[in-house]
Amino acid sequence: MQYCIKCGSAKIEFLIPKGDNKPRFVCSDCDFIFYQNPKIVAGCIIESKEKILLCKRAIDPQLGKWTLPAGFMENHETIEQAALRESWEEACAAVKKLSLFAIYSLPHISQVYVMFRGQLKGGEAKPGEETEEIWFCSEADIPWDHLAFPVITETLEIYFSDRERKKFSVHSGAINRDTGGNFTVSRY
Repeated sequence: MQYCIKCGSAKIEFLIPKGDNKPRFVCSDCDFIFYQNPKIVAGCIIESKEKILLCKRAIDPQLGKWTLPAGFMENHETIEQAALRESWEEACAAVKKLSLFAIYSLPHISQVYVMFRGQLKGGEAKPGEETEEIWFCSEADIPWDHLAFPVITETLEIYFSDRERKKFSVHSGAINRDTGGNFTVSRY
């Protein structure tokens, strides 16, 4: 941060503002505080004929690995709209019967994932611009060693567990990364 977005001053300090408990960027001239908040990621498990849709990433990070259609929420949209938009952008898939499935905090990268379940509408999907390939696969075909992100692995594990029980719940938890780069999952 080099300049204040409020007054244009170059006198930006990183300090704990009065009455706060976290260091933040603060303008020394106008006292404007720059709050940085987590990014929200919305995504969807798209079901069709007992299979789910996976997307092979055509972009970094994790180029060439498999994921569920998901991405950052935009301003002025609901979380449901974000999940539907990402499903369309990444897999040209229209989705119906959207229902909340899981919320995971990823504090090490300041993200919150909100994942939904939904049914493929219209029976068609194809790769979007950020997707190299799509695949409707069964649980037995999931490429577990080639999934892009730990949150996707966790989401799919609990999805298939719920499906086996024939009872879907709403799940929440946190995925943390330690200093050695290992991930731990806490389910709530």
